[in-house]
Amino acid sequence: MIVNGKEMDFGKITILKLLENLNLGVNKVAVEVNLEIVPNENYSEYVLSPGDKIEIIRLVGGG
Repeated sequence: MIVNGKEMDFGKITILKLLENLNLGVNKVAVEVNLEIVPNENYSEYVLSPGDKIEIIRLVGGG
């Protein structure tokens, strides 16, 4: 799978597990899989496949 432009090999894994492996907080990111945004309530059940292209966007606050 491609995560933010880098090839990674996690096998079949949920988005939640991927975020945990990358040490990213669930509530601080948005995840897009194959050009479709996945709602964060689906992260624990959405299983990624080896050919998926994933973009993880970190949400930051500021003013």
